[in-house]
Amino acid sequence: MNGKKLAMTTAVLGAAYLLRNKDSRQKLMRQFQGLIPNSEKRP
Repeated sequence: MNGKKLAMTTAVLGAAYLLRNKDSRQKLMRQFQGLIPNSEKRP
């Protein structure tokens, strides 16, 4: 239980750190869009 809680806390803090910077947000969004097939065809 503590291992899962620690991993989740680390992930949330890392995401908050990355998302506070506009350039980092845009970079992450481009990476996630690359993972989704046909993402550029969606409205």
